[in-house]
Amino acid sequence: MRVLDCLTQDHNLLLVGLAALICVAGSFVMSRLFARTRRGLARDRLPWIFLGAVAGGATIWCTHFVAMLAYKPGVEIAYAALLTGVSLIVAMVGCGFAMALGSVRKLWAPAAGGATFGLGVASMHYIGMAAFTAEAVVHWDMVYVAASVIAAIAGGAIAFSIGASTELRHRPILTPLALVLTIVSLHFTGMGAMTVLPFAPSDTAWTLTEAETLLALGVAVVGFLILGTAVASYALEEQSERQSRNRVTSLIEGSVDGMLVESEGKVVMANRAFAELCGLSDDAIVGRPVTDWMEDVDTMPADALVQSRLKGVEDSIPVEVAVRVEVTPDQTFRILAVRDLRPRIAQERRIAHLARNDSLTGLPNRASFLEKLDRIVAAVGDTGQFALLAIDLNRFKEINDLYGHAVGDQLLVHVANNMKAAALDTEFVARLGGDEFVAIVPITDREQAHEAAERLRAAIIQPLEAEHAELQCGAAIGMALWPHDASEPSVLINNADLAMYRAKASLATDICFYEEAMDEAVRQRRRVTLGLRDALDNDRFELHYQLQASVETGQITGYEALLRWRQPDGSYVSPADFIPIAEETGMILPIGEWVLRRACAEAATWPEAYRIAVNLSPIQLSHVDLPRMVHQILIETGLSPYRLELEITETAMISDMERTTHILRQLKLLGVSVAMDDFGTGYSSLSTLRAFPFDKIKLDRTFMSELDGGPQSKAIIRAVLALGESLAIPILAEGVETQGQLDFLREQGCDEVQGYLLGRPARDIVAEPIKRSAAA
Repeated sequence: MRVLDCLTQDHNLLLVGLAALICVAGSFVMSRLFARTRRGLARDRLPWIFLGAVAGGATIWCTHFVAMLAYKPGVEIAYAALLTGVSLIVAMVGCGFAMALGSVRKLWAPAAGGATFGLGVASMHYIGMAAFTAEAVVHWDMVYVAASVIAAIAGGAIAFSIGASTELRHRPILTPLALVLTIVSLHFTGMGAMTVLPFAPSDTAWTLTEAETLLALGVAVVGFLILGTAVASYALEEQSERQSRNRVTSLIEGSVDGMLVESEGKVVMANRAFAELCGLSDDAIVGRPVTDWMEDVDTMPADALVQSRLKGVEDSIPVEVAVRVEVTPDQTFRILAVRDLRPRIAQERRIAHLARNDSLTGLPNRASFLEKLDRIVAAVGDTGQFALLAIDLNRFKEINDLYGHAVGDQLLVHVANNMKAAALDTEFVARLGGDEFVAIVPITDREQAHEAAERLRAAIIQPLEAEHAELQCGAAIGMALWPHDASEPSVLINNADLAMYRAKASLATDICFYEEAMDEAVRQRRRVTLGLRDALDNDRFELHYQLQASVETGQITGYEALLRWRQPDGSYVSPADFIPIAEETGMILPIGEWVLRRACAEAATWPEAYRIAVNLSPIQLSHVDLPRMVHQILIETGLSPYRLELEITETAMISDMERTTHILRQLKLLGVSVAMDDFGTGYSSLSTLRAFPFDKIKLDRTFMSELDGGPQSKAIIRAVLALGESLAIPILAEGVETQGQLDFLREQGCDEVQGYLLGRPARDIVAEPIKRSAAA
């Protein structure tokens, strides 16, 4: 009652309200500064402690001084200026020590800092009261004084403890309220402890009786300016922190991966990507333990990628987690980047599927087929049986060329789907590439293999409706049986292919079983191929020359170079046996270059400047580098280009007329002669002669062999000779073996002849011209 009576009876309530306003505003500012000081690093706290000391000291002192100005004891009062100033300094120092001690990271620090704040407030109050002078005697009740000091110490400890707590939801309001109560309880309890008895005034006192209201307002303005400065500094710092937080939030939200910031086991920040991954809102995630989503999060190493599973959602989601630890003096944060692995797993599955399956048809590919074949061979051993079917589509190329690749792909998918539908559960069908398929069929006998082949063939030939047409392709199927036809998987595959090629070439059947005779033919071809390489590497080829002579004079006009392959036993392999194989394998290119180089080199050494004729394969003629090679060989051997005659066949030109004529014109620019060989056996001899101006026409030997068989051959020879005469192209007849043939050619005006009648091909040339009587 004494305190309330002092407040209501002895104070100007208007000034008390002003003091209360200063106290409330300053307490709010001081509580925010205290919270900011505790959040900051130790090295960054000094400016905030200073700011808190100034703001808190000014708050306490202004509240005290304005409240003292509101005090009306009934006598004239005054204040000593020195002690009044000292009280302000004490208030600021006390608040500074309180802020510094309360921001220490210890459990006892906030209460100790609050107690220091209470002692500072009490010290300021009673030093300020010591500056109080009046024409009276001042009597103090020590019980009230003790009560005021205890209230200040306890209230300060409570206020600072509330401000340091992280669990109170209304801490921003409770902390300044506790500070206000601490200051108010100290001041008015302390004022209740004072009794003023009138006495004579002091000469040194500062009298404020007439201007006390203006002075109170001035003090309030100064206090608010100090508080405003503190508030402005705090606001600027908060703005900077808010911008920093916004930048961090933007970075986290901008990540395509889920991001979590965790401290002390609980989520303090989560981005939208993580919320969408969990199917929750951001607010539903913040504050919850991280273990609600990942059980093994506590064992995850820092700066490493760990695979885990996200729980707490409808389906357990596989994720990849990257953990980073950020340590501050205040807290330890863990930043978790959570990446959804479902797209990657789906892509890996797709890649694995594509690695083992055909991307177009979905059938197993070559790799899967080889693995399956090895497993079946290992499972059945030498006692079990199965059939390997090699399948090649007939007429697919024509459909693909006519309707385009898109329709061709549709047809392949159609065929693949039909084969999958027709295959039994125990059968395996794969696509090797292009229009080649294989099937592995468990069997007990050959009839079962044939039935499976017929079933698959019937599925393949089912028509497809596309491009307003009914498209259909056939199938050539070759079969090899395990273990009857092979003892190795690779041999089984090769034998099935051989049977398939036989079926493809056959007009009677589309399904063929493997036979040993096929393998022997392939082995022979392989032996010839290897022998050709060995003969070329070890210089086992020879050139024999066949004489060409003038029909009219009997003079030697040149020689044709003929390739011979001599065997170690002295025998020769017929060119009809090895030339086609050399053309199929591509060996004809190096062999043809060897023939041309050797023929030019040897012709350059002949005593007479006879012409040398060299045959060109169609494969050689299609090579764009042929003119350069011929030019280089002529330079190296020193042979005059006018002595070289290159012979080509009609079939070589028909395959690509424009390209061939372009190459032949380049050869003629070198000065080389070009002759048409085997004239009369092609498809369009006249059009060929019109397309290119040949230097010579060589009549095929078949006309000479049939000369005595009927009038047709004689008529054809006469027509060819007449054609050559009209085009001014010399004609050389090949295969002249009898005197009658020679006489007929002389009668018809043939220019040159070549054949056994003049001489067989030999390693050495004839050095002297043939006499006319010998030719006759």
